[in-house]
Amino acid sequence: MAAFTVTAGGVRIALRVQPRSASNRVVGLHGGALKVQVTAPPVDDAANRAVVALLAEWLGVSRGAVTVLRGHTARDKLIEVASAEPDRLARQLASRVDKLEGAD
Repeated sequence: MAAFTVTAGGVRIALRVQPRSASNRVVGLHGGALKVQVTAPPVDDAANRAVVALLAEWLGVSRGAVTVLRGHTARDKLIEVASAEPDRLARQLASRVDKLEGAD
């Protein structure tokens, strides 16, 4: 699966989440998914809330636009970011991932 795909209502992103990290950050690509690290533990939905907050800030969208579709209790998740302009959001996401990959 590609790290992200465009849908009619937004962009779906395959994530690999590392909870209990030293900081909240988007790391880059990891095995066909976007890897993120969050400081929250994987308890009582805390890591999912931290992932939603991190992606919303990173992409410049509201938290309400970010939804966990699959993998609520797993490290591998499928996230959807709702957008009226999904193609623009996909280009923005691709650009941000390219910058991360170029930093390594």
